[in-house]
Amino acid sequence: MRKYRIAIDARFYGIKSRGLGRYVLKLIKNLEKIDKNNSYTVYLRKEEFHQYRPKSKNFEKKLADVAWYSLKEQIIMPLIFYKGNYDLVHFPHFNVPIFYNKPYIVTIHDLILLAHPTQKATRLNPVFYKIKEIGYKMVLNNALKKSRKILTVSQFTKKDILRHFRHIKKNKIKVIYEGIGGFGINKNSQKVSEKFSKTEKKIFGLKPYLLYVGAAYPHKNLENLLLGWKKIKSKPEFKNLSLVLVGGCDWFYKELKSFAIYNKIKGVVFLGLVKKDRDLKRIYKNCEIFVFPSFYEGFGFPPLEAMQHEIPVVSSPKASLKEILGRGAYYFNPRSPDDISRKIIKVLKKDYLKKQLVKKSRVQVKKFSWFKMAEKTLGQYKKTLNKKQRSSNEFKFYK
Repeated sequence: MRKYRIAIDARFYGIKSRGLGRYVLKLIKNLEKIDKNNSYTVYLRKEEFHQYRPKSKNFEKKLADVAWYSLKEQIIMPLIFYKGNYDLVHFPHFNVPIFYNKPYIVTIHDLILLAHPTQKATRLNPVFYKIKEIGYKMVLNNALKKSRKILTVSQFTKKDILRHFRHIKKNKIKVIYEGIGGFGINKNSQKVSEKFSKTEKKIFGLKPYLLYVGAAYPHKNLENLLLGWKKIKSKPEFKNLSLVLVGGCDWFYKELKSFAIYNKIKGVVFLGLVKKDRDLKRIYKNCEIFVFPSFYEGFGFPPLEAMQHEIPVVSSPKASLKEILGRGAYYFNPRSPDDISRKIIKVLKKDYLKKQLVKKSRVQVKKFSWFKMAEKTLGQYKKTLNKKQRSSNEFKFYK
């Protein structure tokens, strides 16, 4: 069997890069388990370089301390990959250098900047925002057009690509679901989750709470969630209930806090970023309901993680969410604060509905595996490399 040289642009490696970082981490970890034939070079930035330690002899790491989405990325990264003379490069994000013309595969997680092109999602002035938008479309179009294969994380994202880029053929796109696990429940998680730490007791005051985990970008639709929450808090039976929001304290969360104050919305705990997995597990495990009001998701990790912790999920059905969450979630109209509050209250009051959602979610989460994701991705590597080899042999024959 011929050995191929494969490179992975892993500059997003690690949990700090959220879903994308986890995707890169889990892909590499599982490829090490299943592919002992081909040789891999993993390119990382300085900050994450020591996080990754190759566990297989056919994997090596190299430094590529180049910022994402930068002009330097467009110039330096192609030179690095050309110098390596790889048979195939995997770009796990759309930011493929325009001047790289050798065989590569790209993973597209979502088309958020095309689906929700709003200046509310940026602090750039209008001129720079427009330049950024044009650059994004140019780089994305190049990545799709020149890639040997396009991997997507949901059928929704595949359809979105075909809708926005009509020149792309259906058979060029392969849907490979992401996984869950590694973060979620282990044998000891029940024991770990039974009690709050002293800090958590102070934060929550031992009150029951609803939970949201994620960013506060406009498409996450947290303003409508807060308006729906206000209606819930107006009812006497829920006076001791809190809404806990977990996410980095950036400009968008600061704006959301101001929105809550302006609208006199009480009982909201802005917890900020939770860095330790152990702490986040506890926060998931002890909530009453996980709420996810997003308008747009390419996949949707947080509600799946809640399901993994056997927490009832009440969610928007938009974009990929109904595809990924299936029958394991109870859905509301995300544009209607009235419907958001109505559906949450129904699940809070109906124990049988909670149990039903948890039972269905156990079945749903089994559909997603990082190991299967890596297996299917390796399958696409092999198909692409074999096709390349056949083309090369045919060229030699005719020559």
